[in-house]
Formats: sequence, structure tokens, C-alpha cells
Amino acid sequence: MDNPTNRQGPVEPPPTPWELPSLEQLAALESEDDLVAVGADLAPGTVLAAYRRGLFPMPEPRLRLRARTRPPAIGWWCPAERGVLRLDGLHVSRSLRRSVRDFEIRVDTAFDEVVAACGDPRRPGAWIDDAIRAAYGELHRLGWAHSVEAWQDGRLAGGLYGVALGGLFAGESMFHRSRDASKVALVGLVARLTDAHAGRRLIDVQWSTPHLASLGVEEIARREYVERLPDLLATPLPEAFV
Repeated sequence: MDNPTNRQGPVEPPPTPWELPSLEQLAALESEDDLVAVGADLAPGTVLAAYRRGLFPMPEPRLRLRARTRPPAIGWWCPAERGVLRLDGLHVSRSLRRSVRDFEIRVDTAFDEVVAACGDPRRPGAWIDDAIRAAYGELHRLGWAHSVEAWQDGRLAGGLYGVALGGLFAGESMFHRSRDASKVALVGLVARLTDAHAGRRLIDVQWSTPHLASLGVEEIARREYVERLPDLLATPLPEAFV
């Protein structure tokens, strides 16, 4: 089940007034530090401009400790080793294939609830604060940010959210309340990205983990990721996110 709310397509916000690092600057960056810029704001135009250059925003504890103003400065990240999932690289185990049958996949029917669950402060490493929730909520209302949800017996059991830009789905976070629910949401996302342009699509998960690697996520160098962006951004959006 997909929510037709944004069927007119995403709405381009006013451009950012901030000067962000260019694709060329990021491709040439040799630093192993994943944090590459600090400052600016979380306005829709700024966040979209950042994604189009290979950056994403995320609070960072050191910035909070050093901040002399409230709220603290925003960190912009472009990992030296980027975690990505190619659509044909998803590993679906036999047990996960069975689990898929136990859930209903929906798109954009509970975006705010998905973000709130991903940002539950009781989760280890919780980083999604009020400013992040507000920023992505606005991107959702403009048609750029989307949730893929796994429902079970009328209850939201798990899901993920991220930003869709052409052939790039920039995943932000995922959660589960039932076993395998977040994995099923990922399977649902790949299914919705698999079309005639599937070979030109990519899911960005920011950083790989052993759990994500078991699902087929691999690491590519910052330069390779940034150099692939123009083709990814030129790829038509999948029907589910138009």
C-alpha cells in the first residue's frame, strides 16, 4: 500500500544561501575524517543541496560539548568509506524470505511515527533530535523524504526512512518492534526501486555495520561515491516516490 499524497512529485524548496563543499572538492578530499563541514542550517534547500553533494547532517557529541550557542552547530558528513547497497546485492536469507510473508509493506502512511521510533532516546546511539525530526518532516511534506513501513496485524512493526533523489535513496535510520521487521522494510524498499532503471539506482546507508554487511551492504571510497552522484541524480525517481 502506497500513500498517494505526493503524487504530484517533490516540490523544490528555495535554494540554500550557504556555500557547501563542491563535488570536486569532496572527491579530492584525502582526509580519513568522516566529518567534513560544520555549520549552516537544516532548511530543506540546504539539506537537499548537501545530499546532492554527498553530504548528510547528523549531530555529533563533540560538537555539542564545544558548542557555545544553543542549538549546537550542525555536523555534515561524507564518510571516507561509504556504506552502500546495490539493488542486485541484497542478501535475502531463507528465514527472511519466510518473514516477508508475515508483513504488509506500506509507503508514507506513518512517516512521523517511523521517524519518532527511529529516534527513540532509549535506543543505543540515539542521535535523532527535535531539529532532525522537524527537518525531515518538512522534507516529507515537500515530497522528498519517505518511509517504508512493515505492518503486522494492523500495527506498525518496523520501518525505515530516507530521502529519494533520482536514483539515490539516502537511508537515514531504521527500527523494528517485531523480529525481522526492519529487514522486511528494506526488502520492500529494494522491490520499489527495482524497475527499468534498477542498474542506475543505489541505496546509501552512510556507514556499514556487520548487520548491514550480512544483508549485502558494501563499502566504497568517498571519491567513487561522489563521482557516481551525477548519474544517480539524473536517473528518474521510482514510481513509488513520484
